[in-house]
Amino acid sequence: MELGTIEREIYVDASPEVVFDVVSSPEHITGWWPDDAHYELVPGAPGEIVFGDPADGGVVASFTVVESRPPRTFSFRWTHPAGQTAVEGNSLLVTFDLRSSGSGTLLRMTETGFREMGWEAAVLEHQYNEHVTGWDFFLPRLAPYVATLEVRQ
Repeated sequence: MELGTIEREIYVDASPEVVFDVVSSPEHITGWWPDDAHYELVPGAPGEIVFGDPADGGVVASFTVVESRPPRTFSFRWTHPAGQTAVEGNSLLVTFDLRSSGSGTLLRMTETGFREMGWEAAVLEHQYNEHVTGWDFFLPRLAPYVATLEVRQ
């Protein structure tokens, strides 16, 4: 089993500009992925995303924007130790590539860096599988969230 890269592709019935905002801005990302997010869309700026209530066992993950090229590419590193600069070997890299497809957008998500973390085999397998499960749960929520934005406009 390959434990190095997670790739998913979904179609979203909205323009790349709208989808880019939804995958990149803290205001929108919380509509389909984490419960809270604090970061600037500036490469290298430190931030965090939060799953659940940290006071009740929730998780705060470090988050650093790597690239922001509207409306085509948004990438970030996450899971690095708080206070450390996100680099290969201490964080995972997530990239959203967007391209027009018919009247909507084809979004390709890639997460890499699992092997570079230096985890022992059992930890690597656990972390990889946990992220696969997470993306399989959260990514399908993106298109329905975008549809709610279209209704509000």
